Amino acid sequence: MPSPIKAVIDLVKDRELKQKALSDKVGSTAPIKISSAFIACKKCGRRALRARWEEHFFVCPHCGNYAAIGAYYRLSMFYDAGTFQELDKEIEVRDPLSFPEYKEKVLTLEKKTGLKEAVVSSKGKIGGMPVVVIVMDSRFLMGSMSDSVGEKITRGVEEAEREHCPLIIFSASGGARMQEGIFSLMQMAKTAAAIQLFSEHGGLFISFLTHPTTGGVTASFATLGDITLAEPGALIGFAGPRVIEQTINSKLPKGFQRSEYLEQHGFIDKIVGRKEMRDTLIQLLSLHED
Repeated sequence: MPSPIKAVIDLVKDRELKQKALSDKVGSTAPIKISSAFIACKKCGRRALRARWEEHFFVCPHCGNYAAIGAYYRLSMFYDAGTFQELDKEIEVRDPLSFPEYKEKVLTLEKKTGLKEAVVSSKGKIGGMPVVVIVMDSRFLMGSMSDSVGEKITRGVEEAEREHCPLIIFSASGGARMQEGIFSLMQMAKTAAAIQLFSEHGGLFISFLTHPTTGGVTASFATLGDITLAEPGALIGFAGPRVIEQTINSKLPKGFQRSEYLEQHGFIDKIVGRKEMRDTLIQLLSLHED
């Protein structure tokens, strides 16, 4: 029997995540036109009741298009109740180059999203098994890799190593953050080195790629997973398809860089929908424990 004090602490943790997830659910559908009761899909344009979108984890009930979701909302989808603990939440955006209007843009996004950076790092339990989970949030400067993002990811990897538990990273990024120049690019080597050390010491790293995962994030930690999963229809690559076509002066195959194409060509181990996400993670973590 858990002690009354622990039960209260777990209740507070659970309430904290649910409150943040609720805020995400309301504000995370920025790419979608919202009315009081209906949400319109940006891809097919058809409307459905907000309740139907929520039932489908913000996947269009008509065409199956995946809408962007906030980091806290995603975390609430798979953590065991009362186990969520946020890590390094004091880390916020720095401005190493004093880039014009950067601080003002960050302040606007902080108010709009409730985030201090484009990534949320956490630990908790999934199916009773301890894990460290890091989630990138594309609502904050397109999930771009900054000095602070690289620091939070590296610390999360190091926490997983200290706790001797698996690491799961959900990537969603447009790549390096231009406002931080070389300080942003340095995070590619920093995060990749942290993953390499974690792997050398026997850690399990599950990389979960969501739409979009591109640029320096793809070229570093996101593609170093022991197991690589992806959401349906996610754009995954370094440069975008239009840039590649203009460079090579040739048309790319249909669906090039989408998760389905990459699964067919062995780049991704499995495509996992949001409804199956928690069960799939529990299955993989259980196999690792055995």
